[in-house]
Amino acid sequence: MSQLPDPESLRLLVLVGDVGSLGGAAARLGLTQPSASKRLSMLERRLGLVLVDRTRRGSQLTDAGRAVAGWAQRVLQEMEGLLTGTEALRTKRDAELRVAASMTVAECLVPGWIGELRRTRPELYVGLQVTNSEQVPDLLRSGAVDLGFVESPRAPAGLSARQVARDRLLVVVAPGHPWTRRRRPLGVAELVAAPLVLRERGSGTRETLDQALRKAGVGEPLPLLELGSATAVRNAVIAGTGPAVISELAVAADLADGRLVSVEVEGIDLRRDLRAVWTSGRVPVGPAAELLAVTRRRGKKA
Repeated sequence: MSQLPDPESLRLLVLVGDVGSLGGAAARLGLTQPSASKRLSMLERRLGLVLVDRTRRGSQLTDAGRAVAGWAQRVLQEMEGLLTGTEALRTKRDAELRVAASMTVAECLVPGWIGELRRTRPELYVGLQVTNSEQVPDLLRSGAVDLGFVESPRAPAGLSARQVARDRLLVVVAPGHPWTRRRRPLGVAELVAAPLVLRERGSGTRETLDQALRKAGVGEPLPLLELGSATAVRNAVIAGTGPAVISELAVAADLADGRLVSVEVEGIDLRRDLRAVWTSGRVPVGPAAELLAVTRRRGKKA
């Protein structure tokens, strides 16, 4: 496997596309133009593509360069989320804001929310506990955290809640699976009869699926494999283990890039609300209130 591109080279490529100038992009990153040119040439050799058209009038991305820059932008955003999330995990003991989040929300949304909050409050330490939706209320009631995020179909009893995002579960398979050749939607009875890669019991994803199947008048899903995170489920499906029911948030990039295929199912409603939760009778204040405000702003942009 060839060596992966370094983040600074990807940042440089994205900036060349934004400003239309290698010199301008180099200046923004604190590089000399020869150094930036050498870095881009190394990236082109590593990928085996011509990414930048260099002329006297400036530097423009080629068609291949624009495609790679779009992918690079997503990679850089994911890396920022990774760094923000891992920092929150490291600092949870001495955090000024203690947050608990269910797996899917923690993987897909919380790093972006915390990152935006930290841009206005760089001194703020945020501690994050990642668990399933069933455990978040217990952490709130015990005083271990100030704010929680869950993906269960109902708001937990005894807690105040606010919807912060909408999501839906999708049935996904690897390319080449027989379900990708269907001309009609999958029936809910066919879904429940098929061995599936599932989230564990106690997760909001599993609770949402179980409740939707009960409303549809069919039995429980047949587990082929039960896993503790959306990422693990996604990886199992990509590897060809079998079909899965998973959050759209967790597989949006995989669907766009063709690593996974969504299969339409009729006779079942898999939409759900994602909620912030906190102790009843207490109005969130300080950093908790600021984080809630970030989720509202992000929700309006979605």
